[in-house]
Amino acid sequence: MKVSRTSRLDSEYRRAISDILNGSLKNRCPSLRGLISVTGASVAPDLKTARIFVSVYAADDSVRAETFRLIRENAGFIRHELAQVMRMRTVPSLQFLEDNSMEYGAHMDALFSKIHEDGDGEGEER
Repeated sequence: MKVSRTSRLDSEYRRAISDILNGSLKNRCPSLRGLISVTGASVAPDLKTARIFVSVYAADDSVRAETFRLIRENAGFIRHELAQVMRMRTVPSLQFLEDNSMEYGAHMDALFSKIHEDGDGEGEER
């Protein structure tokens, strides 16, 4: 199976940005709290832009929103750090998007388990 260049770059950018977020950015901004995870990256074929999908796990929604805001504000710093790591002629401009798929999945699991519990109770009555 042949893997395209952009898919290889997507995984490399995802890994490198995750290291930057959990390393040098946390050192630069100690107010970053919560568990930060890069769930995906999509680099444009012309290598000018990249969409980075980030999940932030925090106890409070306000902490999660503040952490995500700090990540967006420091996109230039992250791009600079990425240029040091990737050794490419151009480093794309980064657009950070919030990925809520894990929260949605947890919500759906809770609903399914509730349906399963309700279904067990009905089966015993019959």
